[in-house]
Amino acid sequence: MSEEFKLGDLVWAKMKGFPPWPGRVSNPSKEIKKPAAKKGPTFCVFFFGSNNYAWIEKANIQSYHQHKDTLISSSKTGQFKSAVEAIEDFIAKGEVFEDGPDPDSLFDRLKEETNTDVVAKSPKPTKPRKETPKAKRSESSLGSRPAKKRRESTASNSNISSTSPALNHVSPVPPPRKSTSTLLNRPANITRPVTPLLDVETMSQTLKDKNILPSNLKFGFLGLGIMGSGIVKNLINSGHHVVVWNRTEDKCTDFVKAGAESVLTPSDVVASADITFSCVANPQAAKDMIFGNCGVLTEITSEKGYVEMTGIDAETSQDIGEAINAKGGRFLEAQVQGSKVQAEEGTLVLLAAGDRTLFDDCQTCFEAMGKNSFYFGDIGNASKMNLVLQLVAGVTIAGLAEGMALADRIGLQQKDVLEVLELTSLACPAILDKGRAILDCDFQPQLPLQHMQKDLRLTLGMSDQLEQNLPLTAAANEVYKHAKRLGYADYDASAIYMGAKF
Repeated sequence: MSEEFKLGDLVWAKMKGFPPWPGRVSNPSKEIKKPAAKKGPTFCVFFFGSNNYAWIEKANIQSYHQHKDTLISSSKTGQFKSAVEAIEDFIAKGEVFEDGPDPDSLFDRLKEETNTDVVAKSPKPTKPRKETPKAKRSESSLGSRPAKKRRESTASNSNISSTSPALNHVSPVPPPRKSTSTLLNRPANITRPVTPLLDVETMSQTLKDKNILPSNLKFGFLGLGIMGSGIVKNLINSGHHVVVWNRTEDKCTDFVKAGAESVLTPSDVVASADITFSCVANPQAAKDMIFGNCGVLTEITSEKGYVEMTGIDAETSQDIGEAINAKGGRFLEAQVQGSKVQAEEGTLVLLAAGDRTLFDDCQTCFEAMGKNSFYFGDIGNASKMNLVLQLVAGVTIAGLAEGMALADRIGLQQKDVLEVLELTSLACPAILDKGRAILDCDFQPQLPLQHMQKDLRLTLGMSDQLEQNLPLTAAANEVYKHAKRLGYADYDASAIYMGAKF
């Protein structure tokens, strides 16, 4: 004869893929909706140990006290034993029987006591919550194996979220450890940062002080991103004749108002200009400018010069240089050291290599862009120099982020750390600026995090070819990648702090 269960009854509830689990018939919360697909009567069950809920069919529920001696040995896992201890503790505190004290008040009190370190709705499930009922695992996989080995589950198990759409429940899995509870506070739904509008027509005081006599040549520029916008602004305001192109055409509007020309394709820029600069996102984008549809190569002649300012590796730079030279054109790589502020102020440092005559023809442009320019000879040398400098910068920022995260974790005031740091030999604009950004959680992009991670990746690739160990760079690269996965790719490199903290 089947039993009838009522609110507050202690039960054994069986879910597919799990042993019978101690629970309590409970009122479902608003977010736990009753599934329509269940056959026959169902009850909402609270699972001890995991503090989760599920709708269970009546046929899969048995009285806890009646079947305790039989089912208490159905599993020997630590999670199961913790669940049994939790329900026994519940009984010991409240003496929960049909004629005993009000079960709901006792249950609510226990839940409040045992749930202090568990966030009810986390933005991202913790490792234990990947054990969903849909995963068909044997009882041995829930046995007494080490915790790390339990991660070796089926592919379907790893892709199922903590709430199964088919069963509309949360699986009876163990609660997260206290040491990882802070991970549940990680930010979610990171939105793309809004880049402030650039005042293109206003000349900076730095540029005024340079008093540049512009070249009579016509210059093209491909890419009006964070760096490109500031560079073109200074070219225009220093009196150079500039033709611009950008993948999203509306970005060209303000530059046209300031005196630039705008054309439809990269090949149109090369056709209109004597020397064309390119500053895009990554090596692949740089190659697309050259070899893509309506690309640069279609208009390169012996009278044209091409300057690559994108942060790329030496091999990519050499490939581009060979393609330009094959068409009779001149090629120069001009890597940039600096960020958004330096680009807008005209205080970048430029690292050039390639055609020396092209380097000389670009001098008035380089004066407008930066405070100094260096020539390193053969194509590829400037890219190598830039990656070495980016390695130092990337590892330094990562170290700062980890230090600030540790200070916060151990209860120190981050502003005190920064104040002391400012008085030491470590004080420099890069560390102090990134430290303030971390302190204020203001990660408006100066140098995007994804670009820094890209440079570290290229550096590791370069070192791998030479079998040069870069353990610190490799470790820092992983933290940047983690921050990217959290959604901070488009934010400033200082947002690596979020990867270090969470």
